[in-house]
Amino acid sequence: MKPARSPQKNSETSVSQFVAPQFIALIPARLASTRLPNKPLAMVGGLPMVVRVAQQARASGADRVAVATDAQEIANAVRAHGFEVVMTREDHTSGTERLAEAAQLLGLPDEACVVNVQGDEPLIEPKLISAVAQTLQHHLQHHPATLMATAAHPITSRDDYDSPHVVKVVLDASGHALYFSRSTIPHDRGRSLPTTHALRHVGLYAYTAGFLKAYAAMPPCPLESIEALEQLRVLWHGHRIAVHVTDAAPAPGVDTAEDLARVNALLLGP
Repeated sequence: MKPARSPQKNSETSVSQFVAPQFIALIPARLASTRLPNKPLAMVGGLPMVVRVAQQARASGADRVAVATDAQEIANAVRAHGFEVVMTREDHTSGTERLAEAAQLLGLPDEACVVNVQGDEPLIEPKLISAVAQTLQHHLQHHPATLMATAAHPITSRDDYDSPHVVKVVLDASGHALYFSRSTIPHDRGRSLPTTHALRHVGLYAYTAGFLKAYAAMPPCPLESIEALEQLRVLWHGHRIAVHVTDAAPAPGVDTAEDLARVNALLLGP
């Protein structure tokens, strides 16, 4: 485990002056995947996928990296490669709920910054993980009601814009999410391509540990069920989500055997 860094002397974060954020990276992982059985243990570049994700999280500068799982097979693989494991219950319905339990088991203080790094993103860019943590910490200083952050990037493909498999997000003037949808938002009134206001959501989240625990206790909302997007629960209950906008699309994640082959080809070559 990496020792925690000493507190930063200057807490101001700006575009011109970068202050490395202090945060904990937690990775939810479970074996029950319908499209790719035992997905966290699928081999990616010669390593179990969840271990590859943990390596990316460690490279982000996180003060602590842990995998939250209910499967002993995952725990064994993670520990064999020197990473921390938190054993959680089997009955969680989402990765966020699993991380809420992990935060409690780890005894994290409410003000701690936790980044939820998805266990099926073995090529996630470490700088993006750090940037989402930095976004949360910046907004905590200037918008104290913001207790959660995520990421997005511009959509450049009409197919992506129209696809219900691509989650879109629209922002307000201060960089907070107004709404997430699988539909085409904002509505494109006859343009050949969406404008830069059309953003694709990236499933990477940062929260304070206190808000993560509070989120797990919030009742699901109707919009969340309709869209199958759990982050809508946060907006429904009146909270704000800050969004870091990155120029480039992140590398692909893994949901299917075809995705796995594509990621291995990117890592290992033809």
